[in-house]
Amino acid sequence: MAANFTGQSAQLFLKIKKDSYMFCSINDFYELTKTIFRFLIIGETEKGVVAAIFGKIEESIQNSSLLTDFKMDHLPSLFSKFDRLTELLYLNKQEHRYEVTILLQDIVDILIQDMIVDAQSILDVVNSPERLISDDDGAFGYYEPELFASVSSITNIRYPFLDGQLSQQKEQVKRLYLLLNTKEQVAEIPSNLEARRRISFFATSLFMDMPAAPKVRSMLSFSIITPYFMEEVKFSDEELYSNQDESSILSYMQKIYPDEWKNFSERIGPKATNDEIRYWASYRGQTLSRTVRGMMYYKKALRLQAFLDRTSDQESYKGLLATEQGKNKRNIHQSLSAEIEALADMKFSYIISCQKFGEQKIKGDPHAQDIIDLMTRYSALRVAYIEEKEVIENNVPHKVYSSVLIKAENNLDQEIYRIKLPGPPIIGEGKPENQNHAIIFTRGEALQTIDMNQDNYLEEAYKMRNVLQEFVIHPRDQAPTILGLREHIFTGSVSSLAGFMSYQETSFVTIGQRFLADPLRVRFHYGHPDIFDRIFHLTRGGVSKASKTINLSEDVFAGYNSILRHGNITYNEYIQVGKGRDVGLNQISKFEAKVANGNSEQTISRDIHRLGRRFDFFRMLSCYFTTVGFYFNSLISVVGVYVFLYGQLYLVLSGLQRALLHDAQTQNIKSLETALASQSFLQLGLLTGLPMVMELGLEKGFRTALSDFILMQLQLASVFFTFSLGTKAHYYGRTILHGGAKYRPTGRKFVVFHASFTENYQLYSRSHFVKGFELVFLLIVYHIFRRSYVSSVVHVMITYSTWFMAVTWLFTPFLFNPAGFAWQKIVEDWADWNRWMRNQGGIGVQPEKSWESWWNAENAHIRHSVLSSRILEVLLSLRFFIYQYGLVYHLNISQDNKNFLVYLLSWVVIIAIIGLVKLVNCASRRLSTNHQLIFRVIKLLIFLTVVTSLILLYCLCQLSILDLIICCLAFIPTGWGLLLIVQVLRPKIEYYAIWEPIQVIAHAYDYGMGSLLFSPIAVLAWMPVISAIQTRVLFNRAFSRQLQIQPFIVGKTKRR
Repeated sequence: MAANFTGQSAQLFLKIKKDSYMFCSINDFYELTKTIFRFLIIGETEKGVVAAIFGKIEESIQNSSLLTDFKMDHLPSLFSKFDRLTELLYLNKQEHRYEVTILLQDIVDILIQDMIVDAQSILDVVNSPERLISDDDGAFGYYEPELFASVSSITNIRYPFLDGQLSQQKEQVKRLYLLLNTKEQVAEIPSNLEARRRISFFATSLFMDMPAAPKVRSMLSFSIITPYFMEEVKFSDEELYSNQDESSILSYMQKIYPDEWKNFSERIGPKATNDEIRYWASYRGQTLSRTVRGMMYYKKALRLQAFLDRTSDQESYKGLLATEQGKNKRNIHQSLSAEIEALADMKFSYIISCQKFGEQKIKGDPHAQDIIDLMTRYSALRVAYIEEKEVIENNVPHKVYSSVLIKAENNLDQEIYRIKLPGPPIIGEGKPENQNHAIIFTRGEALQTIDMNQDNYLEEAYKMRNVLQEFVIHPRDQAPTILGLREHIFTGSVSSLAGFMSYQETSFVTIGQRFLADPLRVRFHYGHPDIFDRIFHLTRGGVSKASKTINLSEDVFAGYNSILRHGNITYNEYIQVGKGRDVGLNQISKFEAKVANGNSEQTISRDIHRLGRRFDFFRMLSCYFTTVGFYFNSLISVVGVYVFLYGQLYLVLSGLQRALLHDAQTQNIKSLETALASQSFLQLGLLTGLPMVMELGLEKGFRTALSDFILMQLQLASVFFTFSLGTKAHYYGRTILHGGAKYRPTGRKFVVFHASFTENYQLYSRSHFVKGFELVFLLIVYHIFRRSYVSSVVHVMITYSTWFMAVTWLFTPFLFNPAGFAWQKIVEDWADWNRWMRNQGGIGVQPEKSWESWWNAENAHIRHSVLSSRILEVLLSLRFFIYQYGLVYHLNISQDNKNFLVYLLSWVVIIAIIGLVKLVNCASRRLSTNHQLIFRVIKLLIFLTVVTSLILLYCLCQLSILDLIICCLAFIPTGWGLLLIVQVLRPKIEYYAIWEPIQVIAHAYDYGMGSLLFSPIAVLAWMPVISAIQTRVLFNRAFSRQLQIQPFIVGKTKRR
């Protein structure tokens, strides 16, 4: 800064003082330099020269004439010499003594000859009288003094430092060296990006407002509880080394985390045990081992902080063992180590609620032994599980249920407590019930509920004392009952989808929750890093509501419960907890479906009703728009698109739009069309990214945020968020109408699998594909009949966003499917699809094995629906008859006849088609096995009859090709509407003969939709460049880190 500065010395001083940290660093550097030089230099002449130089500098600073007294253009060369000098002083080796002398001479020479304008006073000291020195022969002579050089027995510098002087001087020299090389250290160390992120956040958070930390003995005690079902504890040997899916988990880890694997190999060496490798890989997946390791950092942090509390500063440097050795008189049972361990155990406890541990242990499940290994590895870890035992009393067998708490002893589980339960505890939702049965084993004033996919960091654990003080520092009526914590999403490093979810979650858990907590005051409990006031909640209903179905999203009901009982929920950003998210589209969609189902149940819950009645108007609106209102608005947005298109369809088919545009000569709608066209671009999912841009802008700068946002759009983020809108709207609306909310396990895998076409069709057929085809039909019909009398580019722009939505809903699952355009995968998917469509269903056949079983399961929710919901379902299905009613009057064969008889004749055609399907189905069932020839003759006769009828209609009634196309556009939606209606009526007609052709028609519809979806994918798969582009878009983050992702795009092993 000083070398290139143009201006007055006072301006330079003012600029430095503006940054208090820089000013303190420069002051620290100057004082350290003076201290080190006083110790290093022994010669009297050298001391005088150095003292004169320091005096000149201080005089210039005092007179504000530093830039005039010194030539700053030589400062870089002085810096390089001084930097090398501090490095050699730190190394402290005898062989560097000569180089240290030369460097000191060069530094003084640069200062006197090149930099100081008036150095006469210093030169007078240098040119002092000659000294009388004896040589090796005992003769005396006069020599001109050479600064810092040792002549005969006279030593002018104290180097290297002696052992007694080493520790103190080395610390000062090291500090000086780090002050000189701050930028180089930040650029080069550490090389791991995650380490940089953690250090950066920790350093930044220390400047945030947080309560002062009490001593460990005085802090609030707390417990952590983690519900566990059947997830991975740690990866097994088979999973780590198996190559059945073309690549093993271990090789995947080695490629994704190359620097961490290198560090692990250097640390452990070539003799690394298999168990250590298993733990290394498990710590990088979403496993229970990773969660336990992270949470046990709390105890490690408390032990260190308790040690620092109990010892003096001098003892702290010596360490724990040295301190104990110095206190021999203390009884061994009351040693400092034992006291610290006991204090940490008293203030912290960690319980994993392993609901099925008892069953796993009886069956010899490897997960049970893995859990015992974890308890052995972490002595403070406890496991609670439900034991189901059959006992005989009075010759009557009955089951006894108990909640059992165990610990590890000699690599075996040892029972601590057993509490007999009045009956089976899992009668509601599994996850909250799992927490509720184990919460009795927790202790302390605070309770943190941590999920299975979370992690923690040692540096963040040091701040736990500060966080818990939030319960104490506030007045009694404003004390928080739930402390919200920030989350870091650690799964966004490879896939673009994972990155989208990471950005979305990060914006919600930072800027979103910050705004909800203050000023809106409508933040609830959205996840598991939050810390509860344990006493408050245990006496007011607990932390987990577990009623079946209604409490599917059990976490948010804890927040509702707290607010309704006059609690206060805050949010703190100075501490963070790691969290994993789903990385594949299917996993993400299942998670969003679960959340949408949960919000639909919240909509009809009494908790939301009570909150709405008790809040003031503004807080009520804030509560609505930040909870169920978001999903209701998503549903309204999708319904609005349908209302707009069906309204346009009615106008164009009824002729009213022609009358408005031509007959009435309506010309003043251009401005309206332009406005509609411009707002359509805002419907492409762009605004959904606005919170992400704001959060990235706050944390990384708006230039980085803008570049990341543009990159996200190039990676098709708008496509993903538009598809996500359809997921939310479908599952929220269906659950509101019919109920049936259920937990959807996503399987927290980190390897990105190729999902088969059959799997995608099962998951998205009713939620996206059917709705996408409906939008396409609406747009095609509308454009065909509107273009017959007017053509407008503006109109195309108005409907552009709807086209975008329709295409997005149809093809997004294949666009974001790894290896979705690889030809070999396409061939396998087509064979698997045909096999799934042909397989017979029935009792015991899973939906993944047969179309029939899937179709029955997909429509099962209607069977359990109430009468009003069924009636509404029928009314909504009537919209598909609009096509037929409007289009049959536009056929050339109708000859502009508007009689109702034309519409009735169209129904005759539909009934005839159903009759033909029934006939073919009966013939196939009775004749296809033993009378193949007769069956083929019947099919030939039916085909000839249909062709003959079409020819006669062409000759007699002027039937055209366009009429056939319009008939398809009319009758296909009508058939689908009939299928929806008969599903509602299924309990009444299932056992009649009419049901068989209905099932055949439904099979034909699904096969036709699947074929239409598969055709463009197969065509694109012929071109290898498409697959390469897709892989680059989907895994751009991996490519930017120079990772070879292609070998890890694996397909699930076929077991059909």
